[in-house]
Amino acid sequence: MAGIPFIKEFDFDYGTAMAVTPLIRRVVARNPSPFTFKGTGTYIVGRGKVAIVDPGPDQPDHIEAVLRAVRGETVTHIFVTHTHIDHVPATPALAKATGAKVYSFGPHPRPPGDEKPEEAGDLDFAPDIRLADGDVVQGDGWNVEALHTPGHISNHLCFAVREDKALLSGDHVMGWSTAVISPPDGNMADYFASLRKLLPRDEQLYIPTHGAEIRNPVPFVHAYIEHRLGREAQILARLKEGAQTIPQMVAKNYADTPVHLHKAAGRSMLAHLVQMVKDGRVRTEDGRAGIDSLYRL
Repeated sequence: MAGIPFIKEFDFDYGTAMAVTPLIRRVVARNPSPFTFKGTGTYIVGRGKVAIVDPGPDQPDHIEAVLRAVRGETVTHIFVTHTHIDHVPATPALAKATGAKVYSFGPHPRPPGDEKPEEAGDLDFAPDIRLADGDVVQGDGWNVEALHTPGHISNHLCFAVREDKALLSGDHVMGWSTAVISPPDGNMADYFASLRKLLPRDEQLYIPTHGAEIRNPVPFVHAYIEHRLGREAQILARLKEGAQTIPQMVAKNYADTPVHLHKAAGRSMLAHLVQMVKDGRVRTEDGRAGIDSLYRL
């Protein structure tokens, strides 16, 4: 399986705005975790009349730090990459404080029937203005293009800041880890397509919501794709040994991963298997892929 040159360290100071590019500044929230790395990065685009991207968690110290970073400036737009709870709960407070409109793909997707989502989202979130793939929002000295990149979640957007040739990549491409793809809304086929969608583009820098910027993005995305293809090869290798469940395969395929992350690894494995059952490479007794299903070739 191809290795990914993950970036485990980057320069930041909680509560302090730090420049990433001539137009983009980052304020990192104090919400580190196994899924947020050092914390959620809230980005400020522009000078004078600015946009905020991914307001982050509803933490008073973080909200105050973001407002302090834009003091003396006018916030004209608030952009949201997607609706997981480490990205959006501070949105109402920042919108109220600044009067800016909120832009995103749409509300948090609701699972079918009574199924409980595996990743927590803000079910109360609703944008003022919905963005579609390819929409361009013009600000004062900057232009932001919305790219619909489903996979991690169906309402995920990346934002290309054209003047800096930079892509605010949200959780789609991160420098410190791969994204968890968790069904039913997380979709591995969509994720592969959304990764490949980035390859012809000319952005020279990816700036994720969690972790350091990626300065050589095209080879990095290729490594992301090869990593996922390698995970599929690992699944097939396990099933050549005989029928197995996801927990059995996770224990072997993620032996070097801390046990407390095995559940999340199982969700991503399930996303692979949903697609692999659909395209006929793998079978189950009832033809459906579930976390407790028995899989075989």
